[in-house]
Amino acid sequence: MASREPGPGGTDARSLGRAGEEAAARFLAKEGWTLLERNARTPAGEIDLVLERGGVMGFVEVKARRGRSAGSPEEAVDREKADRVARAAEEYLSRRRLQGARRTLLVAAVDMDPAGNPVLVRVLPLEDGSLPPGAGTTPP
Repeated sequence: MASREPGPGGTDARSLGRAGEEAAARFLAKEGWTLLERNARTPAGEIDLVLERGGVMGFVEVKARRGRSAGSPEEAVDREKADRVARAAEEYLSRRRLQGARRTLLVAAVDMDPAGNPVLVRVLPLEDGSLPPGAGTTPP
């Protein structure tokens, strides 16, 4: 696997992703979620964060972006990625014999400054494997 060149601020995509996951986990903990697992691997794909709150399992796809030249973080979650998160969540629950558990699918969109530090975290629902209409849009 080829290594990536560091981007602005000396952070590469992997460290930017780790910083985004950490910011999302801290934010969600403040919202009452308990972190159960990071980077949970299933045959259907990886789940960035697995959490629980009030008997509901939360499966979170984290997207971090430095600037908006490539769009907002949540815009990186297309239908294919959303479907993959949904399949991975079902596989995760099935392997743990929790098929009947209540669950929610979420996207944590993390805006980073040029140095790779988180400045804003937004958590949006993934409904039926996709963002609901208008989610994540910001007025001009």
